[in-house]
Amino acid sequence: MIVLTAPTGRIGHQVLDTLLDSGQPVRVIARDPSRLAPRARERAEAVRGSHRDPAVLAEAFAGADSVLWLVPPDPRAEDIDEHYLGFTRPACEAFKAQGVRRVVGVTSLGRAHGKHAGLLSPAFAMDDMIERTGVNYRALAMPFFMENLLNQAEAIRSQGVFSLANTADRPLATVATRDIAATAAALLADGSWSGQGTVPVIGDTLSPHDMARVLSEVLARPIRFQQVGGEPYKATMKRYGMSDAWAQGLADMADAQNEGVYDAGQKAAGSAAPTGFRQWCQEVLKPALAT
Repeated sequence: MIVLTAPTGRIGHQVLDTLLDSGQPVRVIARDPSRLAPRARERAEAVRGSHRDPAVLAEAFAGADSVLWLVPPDPRAEDIDEHYLGFTRPACEAFKAQGVRRVVGVTSLGRAHGKHAGLLSPAFAMDDMIERTGVNYRALAMPFFMENLLNQAEAIRSQGVFSLANTADRPLATVATRDIAATAAALLADGSWSGQGTVPVIGDTLSPHDMARVLSEVLARPIRFQQVGGEPYKATMKRYGMSDAWAQGLADMADAQNEGVYDAGQKAAGSAAPTGFRQWCQEVLKPALAT
């Protein structure tokens, strides 16, 4: 049995689709199972509730061979460390109590950075906590999600601009969520691996200026990048309803990216993930802008 957390999220729903296509037995934890796609409701076993709840975890992990562990974002969280570890603490107890064999976690690239890295640091603490249980663990180490640009679809469409707190000419490792999902699904379905390790999943590495150039070519009109300072960036995030802690975590994460938090992990990575930035823009962003 394979258990998925966050099965309706950007990554989880793609993992679920792949596993259902392969005929694997799947159980999901969902606050609202009605949000699952119809075929998922028909073919996957659903445990209703939050995967922060020990009782829900005990029910969901009973008899589980593999678990996809993914802490959902909460932009209103007042403590980013406790947000991650508040989910992970009861999960670690349940991994041990229920005899889960393998865990695949979605985390961040850059664990070797060794310095505060905003929202990335709680993810690294999550990895440490899971590894201390002794469970077989693969940490899928992610850089900047290409899908983050979907949050700026309206600005790209109407103003021809996207904004980040990242340095304009510093290369930034990126990844498409479909490549994360494919890697996770393959590991979850593979019962042969053991031990603990990190699996970097990296597509293209390009600067925000290079992203703007590719966007301009794909969309056949000028698109420019606008760099935003840390404080204005944080203030903008708070206007969108984020807590001070979450907005500060995003700003600190951008600072860490500008300082090279991903560099060591990139050097250790193997072959690039299949989806390049241009392909993602053509197949995902461009259609999204047309809706």
